[in-house]
Amino acid sequence: MDRLGTPLTELKRPSGQREYQESCLARVNELRARIALGGGEAAIARQHKQGKLTARERVMALLDPDSFHELASFAGEGMYEEEGGVPGAGTVMGIGRIHGREVMVLANDATVKAGAWFPITAKKNLRAQEICMENRLPIVYLVDSAGVFLPRQDEIFPDREHFGRIFRNNAVM
Repeated sequence: MDRLGTPLTELKRPSGQREYQESCLARVNELRARIALGGGEAAIARQHKQGKLTARERVMALLDPDSFHELASFAGEGMYEEEGGVPGAGTVMGIGRIHGREVMVLANDATVKAGAWFPITAKKNLRAQEICMENRLPIVYLVDSAGVFLPRQDEIFPDREHFGRIFRNNAVM
C-alpha cells in the first residue's frame, strides 16, 4: 500500500514561519501582561491606597510559592467593550497549592468594575467548579465584589444554568 503524505524528515519549514510564531507569541505575552493589570495601573493604585491587595496579590499571598497555574485568563477578552471591557472576566482563577495541597482559587478582581459580575464571570466560575468536581479539588473564593453588574443582570439570572447554578454546585461540592 502506498503511503500518504510526506515524511516529517522531508518537510521544509515555510519561509517566515519562525518569525510568525514569534510575533504570535509576543502578542499573547502582551495580552497576558495587559490582562494581569486588570482595571489598569490607576485602579491598582486605588486598591493599594485603600489598604487592599489586588486579586493577584491575594492569590500569591495565599498559595505556596511558585505553585500557581492560572486558567482562563483570556476569558472576557474583547467582550463588553461598550462597558469598558472585563479583562480576565473580572476574576483571577487557577490551581495552586496551600501547604502542599492542590486547590482551585477564584479571586474577584476589584480593579475591574469593582469586582462586579458579568455573564462571562459566571461562566468562568462555573468552569472552575466543573474542574473541581472532575478532579476532586477544594475551591477557595477570595471575594471582593460589588455584586452583579446591574445593566447585565438579566443575562446572569435567567435559568438554572447560570448564576444560580454556582450555589447548587457549592452545595454539591
